[in-house]
Amino acid sequence: MTTNVFAKTTATVAAWNLATFEALDDDRIQRQAEGLGMLDAEVVTLVEIKNEDHIRKIAQHLTDDGVPYEYTFLEQSATGGTHAAMHIGVLYKQGVSVTNASLLDRSDLGNNNFRKAFVCDIEIDRFDFKLIGVHLKSGREASNQTIRDDQCRVIGEYITTLRGPADRNPDVLLMGDFNMIPGQDISNFHLLGGDDLMDFVSSWDLQERYSHILPSGRENLLDGFAISRRFSTEYIKGSLRLFPMHWAMGIGQARFRADVSDHLPFVASFRIRRARD
Repeated sequence: MTTNVFAKTTATVAAWNLATFEALDDDRIQRQAEGLGMLDAEVVTLVEIKNEDHIRKIAQHLTDDGVPYEYTFLEQSATGGTHAAMHIGVLYKQGVSVTNASLLDRSDLGNNNFRKAFVCDIEIDRFDFKLIGVHLKSGREASNQTIRDDQCRVIGEYITTLRGPADRNPDVLLMGDFNMIPGQDISNFHLLGGDDLMDFVSSWDLQERYSHILPSGRENLLDGFAISRRFSTEYIKGSLRLFPMHWAMGIGQARFRADVSDHLPFVASFRIRRARD
């Protein structure tokens, strides 16, 4: 276990959709790295990574700016179109341990147009947890919600198996682009939470907030952040927030959507000097 690496008692864990449906060039990647530098998180789950070169360049920009970052990336099996450029990975500061990375079997429903959940084990000082990064089926039609139900059922069953026969309650962090709106996609949330094991803190703590910037200028809360119950010894209650990256970068929403991403990151803080288990 990694110990005594960080001269602090807490760590920041974040999630961000990079929106690679837009043309991706070196300037856009540099702006994304600039935003991540302001975020300054120990661990960031990144959604819609175009390819390994994309996340490698982001990590290199951050390292060149004086804070060494590493990454773990697994390529999805999407075969064509925009879905081929939508991968999930983890960006993390040196000293964080990321192991056992895999793509969750069946979470794409055997369809290469959907994305599998990204799973790995993370240790930050004495704080260790299972990370599940997701990018579920988009769309507001009933058929889209049915597809998400099926994806959520697979991921929820996996979360339930983590509990095991000894009725354990392991530390699990579930985050990414849920493509689910609190209060509307009720069946999605129910199935994704497994055997009622997850608290969707983004639905509770971020009411009346938004993470997704629409072309029309309207917004909604499509991204999500959930923690396993009894996480109270590590999660700092009330710390989850949306990071106003466009404001930090000094640009308006429309320009941020065009030049950086159409999503804002989630950020939460956790204690790292205690081990609940």
